[in-house]
Amino acid sequence: MKIMKLSAIIASLSISLVACATAPTTAQIMRPTMGAVRGGSFAGGHIQKLDYEGFTVWLDCARKGPVKFMYNAQHDTGNKARASSFRIDPDVPKECQQASAKAYGNSYDRGHLVPANHLDYSETAIRQSNYMTNILPQAANMNRGAWLLTEEIVECYRDIDELLVIGGVIWGNNPADDYFIQSHGVATPDAFWKVIIRGSGQDERAIAWVVPNSPEATKRNLDPYLVSIDELERLTGETIPVADYAKHDKPASSWVIPRGCDKS
Repeated sequence: MKIMKLSAIIASLSISLVACATAPTTAQIMRPTMGAVRGGSFAGGHIQKLDYEGFTVWLDCARKGPVKFMYNAQHDTGNKARASSFRIDPDVPKECQQASAKAYGNSYDRGHLVPANHLDYSETAIRQSNYMTNILPQAANMNRGAWLLTEEIVECYRDIDELLVIGGVIWGNNPADDYFIQSHGVATPDAFWKVIIRGSGQDERAIAWVVPNSPEATKRNLDPYLVSIDELERLTGETIPVADYAKHDKPASSWVIPRGCDKS
């Protein structure tokens, strides 16, 4: 299968990350702590910040879906079971959420922005990660392929360093794959982006990807989606909180999964 080159991916996107216009940029946000207080105001504005236990999501009421997420991944101290059901968040107005928590179908998964496995120290956090405020349609191959590999990299490297993980959605402008407007009230994003930051000072390192929401985005195809932080900032309008010297480099390949890493 032919891999779409990054330049083609970027050219095909409308660069319309809604969060850029109305949500605070990453540079304006303090790094979240594990066990953040549940909350969020819905008084005015389309973008609302939702502080769940261990992660934060920015929800676009007009889009009925999340547009950005952020969390600290610390040393793995838990192994609680993943929740089996998906739910509408009972504390968020229904008009801001998807109309259904049912499976999407049509070879799309209910894809997590923040995965339950990185929250497995807490049953509450795992349950909250399955709220539809943290879910969007992801091509099954992508969700179980390239996107999953970025999650596995976090899972392994959080036992080496505390990580800051930031990511979001690029909606694009492709109505051809908006299969779930009628059933769920949400469009299908064209791509997802993610940044992992580790270390501090002169030892600070970062890696970033823009992953197309496509069946071709398998594990073995992750490396073509690598971008520098500079490129990501230009694409999304975000300001990523990483040292300037680390913004210009793009690794030749994704961080290698350490031998013996427990991905559970």
